[in-house]
Amino acid sequence: MIFKRRQPRIKRLLIVEDEALVAFDNEYFLKAAGYEILATVDTAEAAIAELGGLTDLVVLDVNISGEGDGIDVAKAARDMNIPVIFVTGACPNHARTFAMGCLAKPYNDRDLVASIKALDRVIAGEKVGNIPAGLTLFGEADEAAGAK
Repeated sequence: MIFKRRQPRIKRLLIVEDEALVAFDNEYFLKAAGYEILATVDTAEAAIAELGGLTDLVVLDVNISGEGDGIDVAKAARDMNIPVIFVTGACPNHARTFAMGCLAKPYNDRDLVASIKALDRVIAGEKVGNIPAGLTLFGEADEAAGAK
């Protein structure tokens, strides 16, 4: 019997980060991991304008430049059924309402990629297994990790 590897459901990412070096690193490492980066933006307005049918996941800092914040972007993404992972220094208490999880800064490239892969398994209805360092899962994602 030949086993087929499951195709990932998360392929196309929108990165929302106002720290230029962090944004560059995220884009570089996620491209190297095989993800397509649809855009990397630093404001809520630009992020909301980029949301659309092609976006599989928003990688989102909470505190970003300009008017609005990451919560505004997460609300807009939720309204479009686009999953969100917050990548931030301090995850707000109400973040679980808008996101699948939160990866605490500082994080490394391996933890970022592993966190996205964990969310991909949740979306596919699979058990998560090992949760990367710094990642907190919310709601159904938390249940898929077996944490209760």
